[in-house]
Amino acid sequence: MTRRKNPYPGVRKNVVKGRIYWKFERGDFRINIPGPYGSAEFLAAYEAALAGSKPSNASTALAGTLAWLIEQYLRSLRFQNLSDSRKRTIRLELDWLRKEAGKYQFERLEVRHVEALMSKKKGPTAANTVKKNMSMLFNFAAKKLGYTGPNPARHAERMKTNPDGFHTWTDDEVDRFLVRHGPTTKARLVLLLALNTGMARQDLTRVGRQNVKNGRISYRRGKGKHYKGNAAADLPILPELAEELRHVPKDRLLFVTQDKSDKPYADASLGNWFRDRCNEAQVPGSLHGLRKAGATRLADAGASEWEIASYLAHSDTTQAAVYTKKANRARLADSGFAKLNAGKVSNLSEELDMKKGKANE
Repeated sequence: MTRRKNPYPGVRKNVVKGRIYWKFERGDFRINIPGPYGSAEFLAAYEAALAGSKPSNASTALAGTLAWLIEQYLRSLRFQNLSDSRKRTIRLELDWLRKEAGKYQFERLEVRHVEALMSKKKGPTAANTVKKNMSMLFNFAAKKLGYTGPNPARHAERMKTNPDGFHTWTDDEVDRFLVRHGPTTKARLVLLLALNTGMARQDLTRVGRQNVKNGRISYRRGKGKHYKGNAAADLPILPELAEELRHVPKDRLLFVTQDKSDKPYADASLGNWFRDRCNEAQVPGSLHGLRKAGATRLADAGASEWEIASYLAHSDTTQAAVYTKKANRARLADSGFAKLNAGKVSNLSEELDMKKGKANE
């Protein structure tokens, strides 16, 4: 007779005075697994044990509530495998969910309840994040905790967002920002670093003198939500960026640090700080939007997909192709109209020629 394979490797039965206990052992790590074998409590503790952590006895969440479900997820191996920056983001998002609806039994939540939570957020992106996180929690409950009910978040209405994602900075917005934040300011340095290197915020918080050699700046892209392989960038330092880097104190390793300190920013903190500087300059910008602006500039200048991918520190040209297609579309339109009206395209009238009008003023 074939022996049945243990579905929970590392777990063994322990009988003490007629009572059955379950113990997890892996190397020097040992822990008791509570609850009936295969129950939700058992599975949650097993997930935590696989991650090398012990269940907290300080929890005040009632079993079966959304707060309880969030705690099971945060103890799970799935959460432990996330990058540190992603863990911080998820924790903040789930803390909000726990505050708003943690006391309710998650099995009784319906589509209307998920949409009500979504409506409490400002902006479609934040609302859709609520839907995504709720769906993630229900999927986790189904796969790891034996939940067999529906996933109400799956059927909640998704809010319409900008199909192009983050706003791409225009040249006018860059100029307005630079006028508001003059030479030698940290805000100006951060903008020029992001625009001229394509660095994401997790890279901007780490870049410094160790990345500069022979007039070039090189780095390996850090792991984040939109990480695309272990790609590296090796870029020339353009004059406008070189001028700002000259003003960074010689005894400081990192280029961007907290005010009156040599301590680095946390990724999210740098993003929030920079958004405040954008508000001061009255521009709708973000650090990610500067990456897009830099890629757009390269595409408009005729850069190839691999040249743009090198700027973005991507290991493939999937995203770079988006920028070249947009630039090529504009060039092809000009070429097509030139062929259609070869020799017949009229000059702008003085009323429509804004440049000429300004020159005559």
